[in-house]
Amino acid sequence: MNRLAVVGGGSWGTALAIVLAPRFPQVRLWVYEPDLAERMAATRINDIFLPGFPLPPNVAPTPDLCACVAGADIVLSVMPSDHVRRLYGQMLEWLQPGMLFVSATKGLEQGSLKRMSEVIAEVVSRKFPPRIGVLSGPTFAREVARGEPAAVVISSADADLARTMQKAFAGPTLRLYTNSDPVGVELGASLKNVIAIAAGVCSGLGLGANTLAALITRGLAEITRLAVAAGGQARTLAGLAGLGDLVLTCHGELSRNRAVGMELGRGRRLDEILSGTRMVAEGVHTTFAAHELAARLAVDMPITAQMHALLRGEKTPRESLRELMDRSLKEE
Repeated sequence: MNRLAVVGGGSWGTALAIVLAPRFPQVRLWVYEPDLAERMAATRINDIFLPGFPLPPNVAPTPDLCACVAGADIVLSVMPSDHVRRLYGQMLEWLQPGMLFVSATKGLEQGSLKRMSEVIAEVVSRKFPPRIGVLSGPTFAREVARGEPAAVVISSADADLARTMQKAFAGPTLRLYTNSDPVGVELGASLKNVIAIAAGVCSGLGLGANTLAALITRGLAEITRLAVAAGGQARTLAGLAGLGDLVLTCHGELSRNRAVGMELGRGRRLDEILSGTRMVAEGVHTTFAAHELAARLAVDMPITAQMHALLRGEKTPRESLRELMDRSLKEE
């Protein structure tokens, strides 16, 4: 395991390249924007998505997918969820059966409602059966890049792959736990962004800790219901990829999804909010997919339903809050 390819030069992909660089002789980082890749190669800084954190000498940024993934031992994908199918299709000719694949993208594919590992498997299986793991947990890119201790989960139905990735990625500031429930891990990682938008709305409305605690608790309950209905394990949602990531994203000042919710709570329109940033708030797309998946699996997800209506402009933040509080009373 000498050659690591990180596909996605946003804040999280860059942070992973930085923190994993001491573990690999060679790390190649694919950056979508050719001008940014050129600047990163010259200045060793991702000045758009992760300014202030120099790339280690063995990290090579490139806008060339072939140069990034050809000959890699591990392909770590960190692109936005709506680009996963397309990019794996473009990479397919350079992918080989001996490679290991790890997805660090949090989201669901629009339309198909597939998890990212399912999308990767579907595309790569046209050439060979891939070995895939999922990396997730409570992590902000800036804190990981700064070398602050963090703990994450590497999940796969392939126990050997999970153990291999655990040993390959673990270091002084990044602790990995193995997990055999990628369904629960990926759904927890995706759906926490929906609840984080709701948490931001509460903050934007000026609400306090009582409201946020209730939101996180009931948000975790509905995420768990959906994950179990989809074949995941409830206990996974009590771990790093569920509760851990949920608490971080709902509380943390660095959460992009929470920031979107805060602006919604203050009365701004969604299109106006999103046009003002180059960062991807995965929770917006995930809200629509999660709402559809909940209907498909007949799972009650009241917070997600209200966020769906709010993002579509069908309700105001105050109306959504009132409807959640006015729901019929029941046993917890």
